[in-house]
Amino acid sequence: MRAIWTGTISFGLVNVPVKAYSATEDHDVPLHQVHAKDGGRIRYQRKCEICGQVVPYEEIDKAYDDGENTVILTDKDLKSLPAEASREIEVVEFVPTEQVEPMMFERSYYLEPDSKSAKAYILLRTTLQNTDRTAIVKFAMRQKTRLGALRVRDAALVLQSLLWADEVREPDFPSIHQEAKISSAELKMAKSLVDEFSSDFTPEDYEDDYQRELRILIDEKIKKGDTVSTEETFGETEQQGEGEEEGGEVIDLMAALKRSVEKRRGENGASKKNTEKSASASGDDSSETGKKSASAKKSPSGGRKKEASKKEKTA
Repeated sequence: MRAIWTGTISFGLVNVPVKAYSATEDHDVPLHQVHAKDGGRIRYQRKCEICGQVVPYEEIDKAYDDGENTVILTDKDLKSLPAEASREIEVVEFVPTEQVEPMMFERSYYLEPDSKSAKAYILLRTTLQNTDRTAIVKFAMRQKTRLGALRVRDAALVLQSLLWADEVREPDFPSIHQEAKISSAELKMAKSLVDEFSSDFTPEDYEDDYQRELRILIDEKIKKGDTVSTEETFGETEQQGEGEEEGGEVIDLMAALKRSVEKRRGENGASKKNTEKSASASGDDSSETGKKSASAKKSPSGGRKKEASKKEKTA
Protein backbone atom coordinates (compact mmCIF):
# COMPACT_ATOMS: atom_id res chain seq x y z
CA MET A 1 0.00 0.00 0.00
CA ARG A 2 1.14 3.54 -0.74
CA ALA A 3 0.23 6.59 1.33
CA ILE A 4 -1.78 9.17 -0.61
CA TRP A 5 -2.01 11.86 2.10
CA THR A 6 -0.41 12.81 5.40
CA GLY A 7 -1.83 14.96 8.17
CA THR A 8 -2.74 15.17 11.83
CA ILE A 9 -5.88 14.18 13.72
CA SER A 10 -6.62 16.98 16.16
CA PHE A 11 -9.00 16.66 19.11
CA GLY A 12 -8.61 19.18 21.88
CA LEU A 13 -4.89 19.73 22.34
CA VAL A 14 -4.01 16.17 21.34
CA ASN A 15 -2.43 15.66 17.91
CA VAL A 16 -2.11 12.29 16.19
CA PRO A 17 0.10 12.33 13.06
CA VAL A 18 -1.22 9.88 10.47
CA LYS A 19 -0.78 8.64 6.92
CA ALA A 20 -3.84 7.90 4.77
CA TYR A 21 -4.20 4.95 2.42
CA SER A 22 -7.09 4.18 0.05
CA ALA A 23 -9.11 1.48 1.81
CA THR A 24 -10.85 0.28 -1.36
CA GLU A 25 -9.89 -0.39 -4.97
CA ASP A 26 -11.71 -0.95 -8.24
CA HIS A 27 -11.52 -4.58 -9.42
CA ASP A 28 -12.97 -3.93 -12.89
CA VAL A 29 -10.86 -5.02 -15.86
CA PRO A 30 -9.37 -1.80 -17.36
CA LEU A 31 -10.66 -1.33 -20.91
CA HIS A 32 -9.71 1.27 -23.55
CA GLN A 33 -11.44 2.52 -26.65
CA VAL A 34 -9.84 1.54 -29.98
CA HIS A 35 -10.52 2.07 -33.67
CA ALA A 36 -12.46 -1.02 -34.80
CA LYS A 37 -10.79 -0.88 -38.24
CA ASP A 38 -7.12 -1.12 -37.21
CA GLY A 39 -7.04 -1.43 -33.39
CA GLY A 40 -5.47 2.02 -32.92
CA ARG A 41 -6.14 3.58 -29.52
CA ILE A 42 -8.66 6.42 -29.32
CA ARG A 43 -7.37 9.30 -27.19
CA TYR A 44 -9.13 12.43 -26.02
CA GLN A 45 -7.29 15.70 -26.48
CA ARG A 46 -7.64 18.84 -24.38
CA LYS A 47 -8.14 21.39 -27.12
CA CYS A 48 -8.66 25.16 -26.65
CA GLU A 49 -11.87 26.40 -28.35
CA ILE A 50 -10.29 29.82 -29.09
CA CYS A 51 -6.88 29.01 -30.61
CA GLY A 52 -7.59 25.38 -31.50
CA GLN A 53 -4.31 24.17 -29.98
CA VAL A 54 -3.91 21.02 -27.87
CA VAL A 55 -3.16 22.31 -24.34
CA PRO A 56 -0.78 20.46 -21.94
CA TYR A 57 -2.19 19.69 -18.50
CA GLU A 58 0.17 22.10 -16.68
CA GLU A 59 -1.29 25.04 -18.67
CA ILE A 60 -4.90 24.30 -17.71
CA ASP A 61 -6.74 26.31 -15.03
CA LYS A 62 -10.23 25.84 -13.59
CA ALA A 63 -13.13 28.24 -14.18
CA TYR A 64 -16.67 28.99 -13.01
CA ASP A 65 -19.36 30.00 -15.51
CA ASP A 66 -22.53 31.71 -14.25
CA GLY A 67 -24.08 31.88 -17.72
CA GLU A 68 -22.84 35.39 -18.56
CA ASN A 69 -19.34 35.61 -17.12
CA THR A 70 -16.49 33.15 -16.62
CA VAL A 71 -14.24 33.45 -13.56
CA ILE A 72 -10.82 31.84 -14.03
CA LEU A 73 -9.30 30.27 -10.91
CA THR A 74 -5.56 29.54 -11.01
CA ASP A 75 -3.73 26.98 -8.87
CA LYS A 76 -2.41 29.92 -6.85
CA ASP A 77 -5.97 31.11 -6.20
CA LEU A 78 -7.07 27.68 -5.01
CA LYS A 79 -4.00 27.16 -2.81
CA SER A 80 -4.71 30.50 -1.09
CA LEU A 81 -7.88 29.03 0.42
CA PRO A 82 -7.32 28.12 4.11
CA ALA A 83 -8.89 24.67 3.84
CA GLU A 84 -6.63 23.65 0.96
CA ALA A 85 -3.49 24.49 2.94
CA SER A 86 -4.67 22.56 6.02
CA ARG A 87 -3.24 19.16 6.85
CA GLU A 88 -5.48 18.73 9.89
CA ILE A 89 -8.29 16.27 10.50
CA GLU A 90 -10.25 18.32 13.03
CA VAL A 91 -12.56 16.41 15.38
CA VAL A 92 -15.76 18.45 15.66
CA GLU A 93 -17.79 16.12 17.87
CA PHE A 94 -18.25 12.51 18.95
CA VAL A 95 -21.67 11.05 18.11
CA PRO A 96 -23.40 7.68 18.63
CA THR A 97 -22.36 5.46 15.74
CA GLU A 98 -25.94 4.55 14.80
CA GLN A 99 -26.73 8.23 14.12
CA VAL A 100 -24.43 8.38 11.07
CA GLU A 101 -26.59 7.78 7.99
CA PRO A 102 -24.94 5.16 5.69
CA MET A 103 -26.19 7.03 2.61
CA MET A 104 -23.76 9.84 3.46
CA PHE A 105 -20.67 7.59 3.19
CA GLU A 106 -18.42 8.38 0.24
CA ARG A 107 -14.78 7.18 0.18
CA SER A 108 -12.83 5.25 2.84
CA TYR A 109 -9.21 5.63 3.96
CA TYR A 110 -7.12 3.62 6.40
CA LEU A 111 -5.10 5.78 8.78
CA GLU A 112 -1.66 4.66 9.98
CA PRO A 113 0.19 6.28 12.91
CA ASP A 114 3.00 8.46 11.54
CA SER A 115 5.24 9.05 14.57
CA LYS A 116 7.80 7.19 16.67
CA SER A 117 5.17 6.48 19.32
CA ALA A 118 1.72 5.13 18.41
CA LYS A 119 0.33 5.74 21.92
CA ALA A 120 -1.97 8.64 20.96
CA TYR A 121 -3.27 6.67 17.97
CA ILE A 122 -3.99 3.61 20.13
CA LEU A 123 -5.64 5.77 22.80
CA LEU A 124 -8.04 7.33 20.28
CA ARG A 125 -8.79 3.94 18.70
CA THR A 126 -9.50 2.32 22.08
CA THR A 127 -11.65 5.23 23.25
CA LEU A 128 -13.84 5.06 20.13
CA GLN A 129 -14.25 1.30 20.60
CA ASN A 130 -15.11 1.52 24.30
CA THR A 131 -17.61 4.36 23.92
CA ASP A 132 -19.20 3.07 20.69
CA ARG A 133 -18.83 6.55 19.24
CA THR A 134 -17.89 7.90 15.82
CA ALA A 135 -15.87 11.10 15.51
CA ILE A 136 -17.27 13.65 13.06
CA VAL A 137 -14.34 15.49 11.50
CA LYS A 138 -13.51 18.18 8.95
CA PHE A 139 -10.48 17.91 6.67
CA ALA A 140 -9.20 19.02 3.26
CA MET A 141 -8.21 16.71 0.42
CA ARG A 142 -7.81 17.27 -3.31
CA GLN A 143 -8.76 20.96 -3.16
CA LYS A 144 -11.98 20.35 -1.24
CA THR A 145 -13.12 20.86 2.32
CA ARG A 146 -14.72 17.61 3.40
CA LEU A 147 -16.88 16.26 6.19
CA GLY A 148 -15.82 12.88 7.51
CA ALA A 149 -16.51 10.09 9.98
CA LEU A 150 -13.62 8.62 11.96
CA ARG A 151 -14.26 5.10 13.26
CA VAL A 152 -12.51 1.81 13.97
CA ARG A 153 -12.26 -1.24 11.72
CA ASP A 154 -10.32 -4.18 13.13
CA ALA A 155 -7.10 -2.61 14.47
CA ALA A 156 -7.10 0.47 12.23
CA LEU A 157 -8.69 3.88 12.35
CA VAL A 158 -10.79 4.48 9.24
CA LEU A 159 -11.59 7.92 7.83
CA GLN A 160 -14.71 7.97 5.67
CA SER A 161 -15.55 11.10 3.73
CA LEU A 162 -19.21 12.06 4.01
CA LEU A 163 -21.58 13.85 1.69
CA TRP A 164 -22.82 17.20 2.96
CA ALA A 165 -26.43 17.26 4.12
CA ASP A 166 -27.64 19.21 1.07
CA GLU A 167 -26.08 16.59 -1.24
CA VAL A 168 -28.42 13.84 -0.04
CA ARG A 169 -31.73 14.05 -1.89
CA GLU A 170 -35.10 13.43 -0.29
CA PRO A 171 -37.30 10.71 -1.84
CA ASP A 172 -39.84 12.79 -3.75
CA PHE A 173 -42.07 10.68 -5.98
CA PRO A 174 -45.86 10.20 -5.82
CA SER A 175 -45.91 6.42 -5.33
CA ILE A 176 -44.08 6.63 -2.00
CA HIS A 177 -47.16 8.23 -0.44
CA GLN A 178 -49.57 5.55 -1.63
CA GLU A 179 -51.21 3.35 0.98
CA ALA A 180 -52.15 -0.30 0.74
CA LYS A 181 -54.07 -2.59 3.06
CA ILE A 182 -51.78 -5.34 4.30
CA SER A 183 -53.28 -8.21 6.24
CA SER A 184 -51.70 -9.82 9.29
CA ALA A 185 -51.41 -13.09 7.34
CA GLU A 186 -49.37 -11.35 4.61
CA LEU A 187 -47.08 -9.80 7.19
CA LYS A 188 -46.62 -13.17 8.89
CA MET A 189 -45.78 -14.87 5.59
CA ALA A 190 -43.34 -12.10 4.64
CA LYS A 191 -41.60 -12.49 8.01
CA SER A 192 -41.34 -16.25 7.43
CA LEU A 193 -39.69 -15.59 4.07
CA VAL A 194 -37.20 -13.21 5.70
CA ASP A 195 -36.41 -15.86 8.31
CA GLU A 196 -35.71 -18.39 5.56
CA PHE A 197 -33.14 -16.06 3.98
CA SER A 198 -31.62 -14.87 7.28
CA SER A 199 -27.87 -15.31 7.68
CA ASP A 200 -24.69 -13.52 8.77
CA PHE A 201 -23.22 -11.29 6.07
CA THR A 202 -19.92 -12.61 4.71
CA PRO A 203 -18.68 -10.39 1.84
CA GLU A 204 -16.24 -13.08 0.66
CA ASP A 205 -19.20 -15.29 -0.31
CA TYR A 206 -20.05 -12.96 -3.19
CA GLU A 207 -18.22 -12.55 -6.50
CA ASP A 208 -18.56 -10.23 -9.47
CA ASP A 209 -19.62 -12.77 -12.12
CA TYR A 210 -19.41 -10.29 -15.00
CA GLN A 211 -15.78 -9.36 -14.31
CA ARG A 212 -14.83 -13.03 -13.82
CA GLU A 213 -16.36 -13.97 -17.20
CA LEU A 214 -14.72 -10.95 -18.84
CA ARG A 215 -11.28 -12.05 -17.64
CA ILE A 216 -11.93 -15.58 -18.96
CA LEU A 217 -12.89 -14.13 -22.35
CA ILE A 218 -9.69 -12.03 -22.47
CA ASP A 219 -7.51 -15.02 -21.51
CA GLU A 220 -9.10 -17.16 -24.25
CA LYS A 221 -8.42 -14.49 -26.88
CA ILE A 222 -4.78 -14.28 -25.76
CA LYS A 223 -4.41 -18.08 -26.00
CA LYS A 224 -5.82 -18.04 -29.55
CA GLY A 225 -3.48 -15.22 -30.60
CA ASP A 226 -6.42 -12.92 -31.26
CA THR A 227 -4.43 -9.81 -30.27
CA VAL A 228 -2.67 -6.75 -31.71
CA SER A 229 0.67 -5.18 -30.74
CA THR A 230 0.27 -2.79 -27.81
CA GLU A 231 3.43 -0.90 -28.75
CA GLU A 232 2.21 -0.29 -32.29
CA THR A 233 -1.38 0.65 -31.55
CA PHE A 234 -1.46 2.17 -28.03
CA GLY A 235 1.70 4.23 -27.88
CA GLU A 236 2.96 5.72 -24.61
CA THR A 237 0.82 6.16 -21.48
CA GLU A 238 1.22 8.72 -18.73
CA GLN A 239 1.51 7.83 -15.06
CA GLN A 240 0.90 10.29 -12.28
CA GLY A 241 1.24 9.84 -8.54
CA GLU A 242 1.30 11.72 -5.28
CA GLY A 243 4.32 11.90 -3.02
CA GLU A 244 4.48 11.15 0.66
CA GLU A 245 5.14 13.69 3.35
CA GLU A 246 6.34 13.28 6.88
CA GLY A 247 4.10 13.95 9.87
CA GLY A 248 4.88 15.89 13.07
CA GLU A 249 5.57 14.79 16.64
CA VAL A 250 2.96 14.06 19.32
CA ILE A 251 3.01 16.45 22.29
CA ASP A 252 2.92 15.12 25.88
CA LEU A 253 -0.26 13.03 25.81
CA MET A 254 -1.47 13.15 29.42
CA ALA A 255 -0.87 16.89 29.74
CA ALA A 256 -2.65 17.56 26.45
CA LEU A 257 -5.65 15.47 27.49
CA LYS A 258 -5.89 17.24 30.84
CA ARG A 259 -5.65 20.72 29.32
CA SER A 260 -8.21 19.78 26.65
CA VAL A 261 -10.74 18.62 29.27
CA GLU A 262 -10.16 21.75 31.41
CA LYS A 263 -10.48 24.01 28.38
CA ARG A 264 -13.72 22.30 27.30
CA ARG A 265 -15.16 22.53 30.82
CA GLY A 266 -14.20 26.19 30.96
CA GLU A 267 -15.96 26.88 27.66
CA ASN A 268 -19.07 25.00 28.80
CA GLY A 269 -18.99 26.82 32.18
CA ALA A 270 -18.76 30.23 30.53
CA SER A 271 -21.59 29.33 28.19
CA LYS A 272 -23.72 28.16 31.13
CA LYS A 273 -23.10 31.38 33.07
CA ASN A 274 -24.11 33.50 30.07
CA THR A 275 -27.27 31.44 29.72
CA GLU A 276 -28.10 31.85 33.44
CA LYS A 277 -27.52 35.62 33.25
CA SER A 278 -29.88 35.87 30.26
CA ALA A 279 -32.46 33.71 32.03
CA SER A 280 -32.14 35.79 35.23
CA ALA A 281 -32.62 39.05 33.36
CA SER A 282 -35.63 37.60 31.60
CA GLY A 283 -36.96 36.32 34.92
CA ASP A 284 -36.68 39.78 36.56
CA ASP A 285 -38.68 41.31 33.72
CA SER A 286 -41.29 38.61 34.07
CA SER A 287 -41.48 39.22 37.84
CA GLU A 288 -42.13 42.94 37.39
CA THR A 289 -44.79 42.22 34.78
CA GLY A 290 -46.36 39.67 37.12
CA LYS A 291 -46.56 42.20 39.99
CA LYS A 292 -48.28 44.76 37.79
CA SER A 293 -50.75 42.18 36.52
CA ALA A 294 -51.47 40.93 40.03
CA SER A 295 -52.61 44.39 41.19
CA ALA A 296 -55.37 44.31 38.60
CA LYS A 297 -56.20 40.61 38.56
CA LYS A 298 -54.32 37.64 39.99
CA SER A 299 -54.00 34.93 37.33
CA PRO A 300 -52.51 31.40 37.41
CA SER A 301 -49.95 32.36 34.78
CA GLY A 302 -48.85 35.37 36.79
CA GLY A 303 -48.36 33.16 39.85
CA ARG A 304 -46.21 30.74 37.88
CA LYS A 305 -44.02 33.60 36.63
CA LYS A 306 -43.48 34.81 40.24
CA GLU A 307 -42.62 31.31 41.38
CA ALA A 308 -40.13 30.83 38.49
CA SER A 309 -38.56 34.20 39.33
CA LYS A 310 -38.11 33.21 43.00
CA LYS A 311 -36.46 29.92 41.96
CA GLU A 312 -34.04 31.73 39.67
CA LYS A 313 -33.08 34.21 42.39
CA THR A 314 -32.59 31.37 44.86
CA ALA A 315 -30.38 29.54 42.35
